Amino acid sequence: MNPEKAHHTVTGGLKNFSKIWGAKALLKSIYSVSDPRLEREVFGLKFKNPVGLAAGFDKNAEYIADMAKFGFGFIEIGTVTPRPQPGNDKPRMFRLVNDAALINRMGFNNQGADVAAGRLKHLKDREGVIIGGNIGKNKVTPNEEAVNDYIYCFHALYEYVDYFVVNVSSPNTPGLRDLQEKEPLMRILDTLQQLNLEKPKAKPILLKIAPDLTDSQLDDIVEIVTETKIAGVIATNTTISREGLSSAPELLNEAGGVSGKPLTERSTEVIRYLSQKSNKAFPIIGVGGIHSGQDAVDKLEAGAALVQVYTGFIYEGPGLVSAICKHLLNTGK
Repeated sequence: MNPEKAHHTVTGGLKNFSKIWGAKALLKSIYSVSDPRLEREVFGLKFKNPVGLAAGFDKNAEYIADMAKFGFGFIEIGTVTPRPQPGNDKPRMFRLVNDAALINRMGFNNQGADVAAGRLKHLKDREGVIIGGNIGKNKVTPNEEAVNDYIYCFHALYEYVDYFVVNVSSPNTPGLRDLQEKEPLMRILDTLQQLNLEKPKAKPILLKIAPDLTDSQLDDIVEIVTETKIAGVIATNTTISREGLSSAPELLNEAGGVSGKPLTERSTEVIRYLSQKSNKAFPIIGVGGIHSGQDAVDKLEAGAALVQVYTGFIYEGPGLVSAICKHLLNTGK
């Protein structure tokens, strides 16, 4: 089945299954691991466990209560843009089975910040999970006006999410990664942080970065996070590299970002670099190629405070979260 169609078939089926009496309790009993040793307090928020669902899976805040039953400690919605947009032309997601990876060029397809906010407002059952809001700019918005899109999303979601993620690292919106350069990034983060501090209660703001940054660019990221005093970094988004992949050439030639196992080592390297370079000055959420409990431990030992999964969840199945949590308990991490 086409990967995007499979995603909607499974999530739609899950939502219908969850309506059956006792279904949610059944899923929770099978997949959730509850233990106070798993709890983490990071950037002022208390997480029941350190394993989250990365942005991209639930773009429109449709499946939070359903996905929470698989044992996630936190769920990140989005990427959300101010106005609805269809994203790039289909097909736009491809399985690299030989590499346990995906290529996607979705292009921030979503129903808009106001729709997501409306769903969150009426969400009755958060299951104790922390909710993050991953925000981006519309494709048609020029980079010099991008800050306005991030401001709009910040205001729309502020009441309903526990933390924000500024996404300037997706390779699938033309020119978006240019916003990772120091000057435009400082402007966006400074503006959001100023608005944040004017609120009755400031929400943690994180920056999601690409794995393809050079060491000097990562040095800039450390400096930017320190100067703007945002809460932390998510490392990393998908990669544009095709190095070391063994899937069919016609698949590898598809445009888009690669996620999954090919990203495992590089994302861990970036986490370690940021952690050491900053002297652990800010929390890092580690994401990229986590397919096992040991992969999660490697990220945590490199300097991550929390981890997120997406492609690993697709390939390894819904038991991945509990497997990671059990491995963390067994290893004392």
